[in-house]
Amino acid sequence: MIYFASDFHLSPDIPHSKEEEAHILSWLDEISRDATRLFLMGDVFDFWFEYRQVVPKGHVRLLGRLARMADEGLDIHFFPGNHDQWTFGYLREEIGMQVHHQPEVFELMGKTFFLGHGDGLGPGDYGYKRIKKLFGNSIARWIFRWIHPDLGVRLARLWSKTSRKKPGQDQAFSGKENEWLYQFANNHPEKDRIDYFIFGHRHIPMDLLLDNHRTRYINLGEWMHARSFARFDGQELTLGFYKNEGGKVIRGDNLQ
Repeated sequence: MIYFASDFHLSPDIPHSKEEEAHILSWLDEISRDATRLFLMGDVFDFWFEYRQVVPKGHVRLLGRLARMADEGLDIHFFPGNHDQWTFGYLREEIGMQVHHQPEVFELMGKTFFLGHGDGLGPGDYGYKRIKKLFGNSIARWIFRWIHPDLGVRLARLWSKTSRKKPGQDQAFSGKENEWLYQFANNHPEKDRIDYFIFGHRHIPMDLLLDNHRTRYINLGEWMHARSFARFDGQELTLGFYKNEGGKVIRGDNLQ
């Protein structure tokens, strides 16, 4: 079984973050019974920056559990999101995850998956795309590295808090024509050879057919409120919820 999850947004500064971490650990224990691969699709941490000798405090239970699962042979992949893009080797070397800084296509159990966090893709949102380019600049990262971690982490978490409050990724679903990640998938030149486009970032669980009536756009939603995730058994991909009986998936075009 292959599992996908995104947008945990763990942080010591977010209320109930430790309680949500406990739910995530419980979920990982359950899926470890049949999981062969786990894809974490970004914004696992509300902020993450690796200094040469320092990483942000917190999340040790999750990191330890992932390290143990990797040691036991689980194939774990991590796609950094806009909140945790500054990983430079620690998660790969210490935890054992494969880290992908750009969207990638995977062949999994006979199906083709286009995977990425989703930030910066699709039409519009040009202001954010400029910020993303700045944050990805090696000189900007070098300058930030020279700020003392106590101040640097405080500033970054302030930005993360402000970013979460901005309209956009948490905006209610208002039709496929207004979903920029759906539009990215629907306009992708190779969409006809892809079975699933899977993203996080949007914070709304969605399962929508593209205009070719075969390729599915999946958004994984988030864990702060919905605790949503996806699983693929080789035949069917389904979106589900962990300990959230009221969870709902936005569906369209004859999907059951």
